[in-house]
Amino acid sequence: MTTTDAALPLKLANAENRYEVTRADLPLSCPMPGMHLWNSHPKVYLPIEDDGGESVCSYCGARYILRD
Repeated sequence: MTTTDAALPLKLANAENRYEVTRADLPLSCPMPGMHLWNSHPKVYLPIEDDGGESVCSYCGARYILRD
């Protein structure tokens, strides 16, 4: 985490059902870095590159779509 990242406000974890991510977000985890963890499920890593560019979290059902 850089000092720039630390200055950004944290987002609520699992607040949305669909997230668009880029290769800069890989490796992909749910909840993602930059989200509050206190009210979320355990962090899990999701395969996305080998699954057609989409992945769904088995805990919360959030759908992640890889955009280039």
